[in-house]
Amino acid sequence: MLRAAVAAMALAPVGTVMAANPPAIAPLAYTARTLPNGLRVYSIPDPTSANVSVQVWYDVGSRDDPRGRSGFAHLFEHLMFKSTRNLAPEQFDRLTEDVGGFNNASTNDDYTNYYEVVPANHLQRLLWAEADRMRSLVIEPGFFASERDVVKEELRSRVLAAPYGKLFYLYLPQISYDVHPYARPGIGSIEDLDAATIDDVRAFHATYYRPDNAVLVVSGRFDQAQLDRWVDEYFKPIERPSSAIPRVKVEEPARTVARSFTVYEPNTPLPAVLLSYPIPPASDRDAATLEVLDAILSRGDSSRLHDSLVYRDRIASQAGSFFDAKQGRGNLALYAILSSGRDAATGEVALRREVARFRDAAVSAAELQEAKTELLTSALRERETVDGKADALAEAVIVSGDATAADKRLADIAAVTPSDIQRVARKWLRENASAAVRYLPEAAQNGANEDVITTSSKVQTAALKAPANIKIWQLAPENERTAPPAPGAEVAPAIPAPNVQKLANGLTVITVENHKLPLVTATLVANGGAAGDPQGRAGAAQLAAAVMTEGTATRTATQVDRAVEALGASLDGSAGWDGAQIGLTVATGELDKALEIVGDVARNAKLPDEEIERQRSVGIDGVTVAMSDPGEVAQMAAMRALFGDGPYGHPSNGTAASLKAITRADIERAYRSSWAPANATLILSGDINPAKAAQLASKHFGSWSGAATAVAKANADTAPMAGKVVVIDMPGSGQAAVAVAKRGVSRGDERFYRALVANAVLGGGYSARLNQEIRIKRGLSYGSRSQLDARRDTGPFLAVTQTRNDAADQVLALTLGEMARLGNESLTPADLAARRSSLTGSFGRNVETTAGTANLISGYLQRGVPASTIDSYLPSILNVDPSGVQSVAAELLKADGSTVVIVGDGSKFVEKLRAKYPDLVLISLKDLDLNKPGLR
Repeated sequence: MLRAAVAAMALAPVGTVMAANPPAIAPLAYTARTLPNGLRVYSIPDPTSANVSVQVWYDVGSRDDPRGRSGFAHLFEHLMFKSTRNLAPEQFDRLTEDVGGFNNASTNDDYTNYYEVVPANHLQRLLWAEADRMRSLVIEPGFFASERDVVKEELRSRVLAAPYGKLFYLYLPQISYDVHPYARPGIGSIEDLDAATIDDVRAFHATYYRPDNAVLVVSGRFDQAQLDRWVDEYFKPIERPSSAIPRVKVEEPARTVARSFTVYEPNTPLPAVLLSYPIPPASDRDAATLEVLDAILSRGDSSRLHDSLVYRDRIASQAGSFFDAKQGRGNLALYAILSSGRDAATGEVALRREVARFRDAAVSAAELQEAKTELLTSALRERETVDGKADALAEAVIVSGDATAADKRLADIAAVTPSDIQRVARKWLRENASAAVRYLPEAAQNGANEDVITTSSKVQTAALKAPANIKIWQLAPENERTAPPAPGAEVAPAIPAPNVQKLANGLTVITVENHKLPLVTATLVANGGAAGDPQGRAGAAQLAAAVMTEGTATRTATQVDRAVEALGASLDGSAGWDGAQIGLTVATGELDKALEIVGDVARNAKLPDEEIERQRSVGIDGVTVAMSDPGEVAQMAAMRALFGDGPYGHPSNGTAASLKAITRADIERAYRSSWAPANATLILSGDINPAKAAQLASKHFGSWSGAATAVAKANADTAPMAGKVVVIDMPGSGQAAVAVAKRGVSRGDERFYRALVANAVLGGGYSARLNQEIRIKRGLSYGSRSQLDARRDTGPFLAVTQTRNDAADQVLALTLGEMARLGNESLTPADLAARRSSLTGSFGRNVETTAGTANLISGYLQRGVPASTIDSYLPSILNVDPSGVQSVAAELLKADGSTVVIVGDGSKFVEKLRAKYPDLVLISLKDLDLNKPGLR
């Protein structure tokens, strides 16, 4: 079959993959030095950014957890944010989030990293603060107890409440190692966390948190000479301990006999299977080849796992792999969440078959080139941000032991050959070296035997021995503390100026220039989204968006995927509430080819029946999994209760029943009503100018014709459960999810910016009031947040917190109390300035990337405001005053009349709630019906 060439392009077979040239990636331009105390310092200048990233990576991770103390390194990570001799509790967060930046940390098997991004004029303050917590961290009983409780809630949230949490967080490391400490789950266990003592924590800090065990990376806008002076001033005086750093030197023995486990677990909506194969350390020459193999295996919809298990054979609703290279021996893990009606044994056979293909035959040149281009384009996008560059360099230093490894990895990827892939598969992915878990629903056990998976008793650990003369630091009296340095002169972010053009057929073309890197994000956005789903057909718009990329008049679904992914991109359709979009990011040289595919999909989507059924099945399986997650259920039920039968009430992804009811006519209607040139906008953000944008838009979209059909929104707006307290009983749930919902504002409402700042004060970040009260002060949750989703019409305000079941009533009271307080009390100027900065800083970081800018503008258009709104965002936020926040909070966020949905094990909290809310509505999960405004 032949497809028509566009303009002057020659005819080519439909199945031909247009080979991409891998993007050229400039090496990281860094300077390096080592202080006398052993601290390794790296700096990467980027004068185009208004921000700077400060990162400190410590060469200590979960592998260093003491015996009987799994999860210890992760617990310690939390304590690093509390207090130092000079920093009051939570002041570190104030130095970042409250000035428009962010901070976070993570614990890996091999390292613990702490990272911040702040406006560049705050660099000196962050260097001072990082040095202070390296030297004089305060570890006291109150901090220790509260953060241990927070970590327990994180464990319950990620491991016990989430479907498949135990499979990935616990069982994967436990089946993969026998003697190496990598065997222990990094998140630990409740028992081991309870066993930890404050003396253990102090010894851990003294042993591992020292300058000669750390790497400092600074990336962004700075003067190198000034940076060197500040680093010398703050870090050079920190003493290097004389004691040795304990290390576990054991090597994991080669596995020569395959192992297999079968377990039956609660909260498992669909069977799953996982395979693990040992791979060499990150510094090994085979690591890059295995990374390319992993990309061929599972990166993108044309990958082998998706193409065979999900697409062709429909064995799995989801399949993927993890390439986990470490300082020591790592793992390549494959998994499949099976489709309804499929069993784990079938999934395991399919996964092993795909591994065997690498051993038995060489990969094709096209597959190999596609994987390389995807990985290299991803690396280019990572280097678009100051923190992305710092991440790449720091990880190379800590994990591979060499700063040049960040660039060497990319060169090694580019050099991989088909014979390399087959060689490493035969060497490392042998079946007798595999470990497998069949993860089955508890209800399916029926008396069958199951295996017990635990950490091997042979695992070796480093002894935690407190160094002599540990100094126990205390927060100094206020008059004796060293104050943070003053910020420097403000550096304003560069706000892009959208250029708007219109083609003769009505298509709007918006160009936003950013020539920092050879990257362009292309997003085609159209009006009409999930708000227009017909009654009883929830998920129609989303299903149509998913199917439209699955084949055109001249390309099959597989050919679309392969053509796009050969360019190093992925093309996914998605529907929001008020619009739909398709988009991708490619290297500049591939934009012409990319737009040809985007244009073909938008204009000529075939919506094949077999693809509709395939996507319907995937959607139903996704909903099935979501219905086992208390947080997901709480949010969906809260929106149905709040909006009832209104346009925003139903789940946008649908329910099992509504997805089954959707007809081909429903999908065609959703597609035709959105995708017409007069109803659409092409956004091109990045390394392109308006003239080139207009030329490419005319070439690929100029002959597009058709008039948009108005999307009919549901008329009914009955909400019988609005304003009620609803408990959805999920027996045995690992946590309870508490959701509080109110009707908010539309995006065009004059109250929007005041409401946005009010939400930022209440629940818009780590330092916001909900998180302060629920997580920081009481340790009741891993995190408490709220959001204001202003849509084309009035959208929701929603606050959600997951907590242990017996604390659900307490979390609800705290949430409602903070909502009421915001409307009853005036903000201090300092609090207002901090929350405004959190919004403006996030905005400034978004507009630094091509995808971030395109997504902002796409969101504006879908919500009915022009692209020029991007220019008014910052002044509008800065014009909000305390009285504006208080008045809008009193109007929109008053606690009375809130719609409350709590999902969890009702036996542990219903009676306490009923005492306060005698009209509480109790619904069993099995009786819950999200298709109905009454929820049953």
